[in-house]
Amino acid sequence: MQSLQPDPKAQYRSVLEALRRMVHAEGLLRPLRGLNVTMLGAGPAHALYFACYERVKCSLSTIIQNGGNSHVANGIAGSVATVLHDAVMNPAEVVKQRMQMYNSPYRGLWHCVTTVHRTEGLAAFYRSYSTQLTMNIPFQAIHFITYEFMQERLNPQRQYQPQTHIVSGALAGAVSAAATTPLDVCKTLLNTQENVALSSLNISGHLTGMANAFRTVYQLGGVPAFFKGVQARIIYQMPSTAIAWSVYEFFKYFLTKHQQERGRAGPAPT
Repeated sequence: MQSLQPDPKAQYRSVLEALRRMVHAEGLLRPLRGLNVTMLGAGPAHALYFACYERVKCSLSTIIQNGGNSHVANGIAGSVATVLHDAVMNPAEVVKQRMQMYNSPYRGLWHCVTTVHRTEGLAAFYRSYSTQLTMNIPFQAIHFITYEFMQERLNPQRQYQPQTHIVSGALAGAVSAAATTPLDVCKTLLNTQENVALSSLNISGHLTGMANAFRTVYQLGGVPAFFKGVQARIIYQMPSTAIAWSVYEFFKYFLTKHQQERGRAGPAPT
């Protein structure tokens, strides 16, 4: 839905219509294309992401709020964690989005990776990195601030309460996704390098840089183009962030509780 000048067979008016026509024309598994590369990148990316977030948040909260909750610390910690996360996920995003484009020429993950590397070089996998950071830093800052704010309201004792983690995560995902959709449209254009769209503006070679992406999106569709796919993005982010936070908070609770129990038990007898 974020394609700026899609094939006539891939012009959709709504999320449900896109899903229905995609499955009907291209098969039941078509909406899952690119899932394998996302799974490969998500593990190490999120490990760096949450570990960095907790460490930076703890350090900054001690300085700013004497150990209490600080929205400034939450926003900065989320931004720093994003730099590490996106360094891992940006190549995965490039491959995923190219495989997901309508009538994609790539047979699979490895074919996409080798073809892009051979024809465009290693830099192609990081062509949108600056745009990704420009999008994800405000996204994650809004995301973490909203999540921590909701936790203050719903779970002030910061106990393990799955329902509050799900609600807070879903709302944080929706707010941050809606606010950063224009940047996501630009990132998609840089990742996919839509030939039809670029050719219509007589742009030869590869489009680079966020400023060029913003200008190109505006030339192709005006202000409405920056919000293409906003509904799909919100629908995707709400369950995604709700699941991520609830799983993360569960393991954080489980591991902390296990460590506390081991500490109370004392050293094993020799």
